[in-house]
Amino acid sequence: MIESQPEGRITTIAEAEGNRVALSGRFAVRDVMRVRGVLSDIAEDRPLVLDLQDADWIDTSIAWAIALKRQRLEAAGMRVSVTGASEEATQLLATVTEALPRPEPEPQPARGISPMIEALGRNVSAGFATLAETTGILGLFLHRLFRSVVHPREFRLTALVHHCEAAGLAAVPIVALLSFLIGVVLAFQGATQLRQFGAEVFVVDLIAISILRELGILLTAIIVAGRTASAYTAAIGSMKMREEIDAMRTLGIDPASALIVPRVLALVLMLPILGLIANISGLLGGALMSWVELGISPAMFRTRLVDGTDVSQVFVGLVKAPVFAAIIGVIGCQAGLRVSGTAESLGRMTSSAVVAAIFAVIVIDALFSIFFAQIGV
Repeated sequence: MIESQPEGRITTIAEAEGNRVALSGRFAVRDVMRVRGVLSDIAEDRPLVLDLQDADWIDTSIAWAIALKRQRLEAAGMRVSVTGASEEATQLLATVTEALPRPEPEPQPARGISPMIEALGRNVSAGFATLAETTGILGLFLHRLFRSVVHPREFRLTALVHHCEAAGLAAVPIVALLSFLIGVVLAFQGATQLRQFGAEVFVVDLIAISILRELGILLTAIIVAGRTASAYTAAIGSMKMREEIDAMRTLGIDPASALIVPRVLALVLMLPILGLIANISGLLGGALMSWVELGISPAMFRTRLVDGTDVSQVFVGLVKAPVFAAIIGVIGCQAGLRVSGTAESLGRMTSSAVVAAIFAVIVIDALFSIFFAQIGV
């Protein structure tokens, strides 16, 4: 096959021992696409000979096309040879070939006990740094809250009401539904086990203590951690990506007072209310299943609930709510402030905030349980 052009000619010959491409005439940058097209059509499963004996002159672009084809063939294990090239063309091809980008080899993962210890140390150090940063954000919230009390005109009531609605009122349906279902499950499982001992009536005590003391507020806090902490991180992180926080500082607006205080305070105010709603919904679900499964009427359930459950169980559960709320809000705001300028960072910090908030809630709940057990409550 022969392809004719005014300035240069390319001849491709399929020989027994491989393919041959001969260039004759002058080739400049205007011919690079033509040369690349011819070279791309040549199969890469046979050796290749590039004959430049009749090539009067080639420029850097043509040398680049030849070097690229040679690189691909050699990567496939085929032999490539250049014949008849002038000293200038040979030097040009060598220079261009040397300048071609080469993929860097992937670093091999380090093996042995030392890299594991190093990774553990880095993770522990990062954990302590994050804990210190979270403590700093908590202190910043308390300081700005105290300053708002001293200077009421700095307090942003409108933002507080908005976040109370978003974090509290909007969460009522999901909290009530899940708590109701938890009460149903507790009553059903308790009835199944206690029926074996003829102690079905104690299922009321099981439901009351489990929901009022632990599950009601813990489940609510976990729902709020997944729902609100991620929302706080996404909102503040998006503002940081758009440099709105820097603009607030430029305008003399304190980001902590405008962004952190209303969000965290809204959670502190609304989480006890959500916990109370969860308790009521859980008891209703337990009462309904007790009536269906055990024949315990609502009046009997209420009587047993009042007689067998102390009001202190309610306060043991609800006293945790402000602590849970403060930690969830602070973690969500801190993660938002750590977002860099990429969408990937925003997604990563949102996921990190949810995981950290749920983990912190469970750890604090365990500490509360140990504390109440020690003081006999």
